[in-house]
Amino acid sequence: MAQTCYAPERPFVPTDAKDIRAYADLIRSDFELYIEDIQAYFRCLEEERARAFEEAREVSEEYGRFLQVVGQ
Repeated sequence: MAQTCYAPERPFVPTDAKDIRAYADLIRSDFELYIEDIQAYFRCLEEERARAFEEAREVSEEYGRFLQVVGQ
């Protein structure tokens, strides 16, 4: 069964330097979470690519058997 991989949202960074300093811990945490989530997203995409590739290989073999049965 196919899985859906969801890309994480980019972290928000205020444009005002004063706000950046005021919320530095929160922003840092958002970046660290994003990095973890994007790595998980990449793993999900790779797993789905491998699954889809295997499925396509199996379907191709099934189609070959089908063509043999119908005489083509």
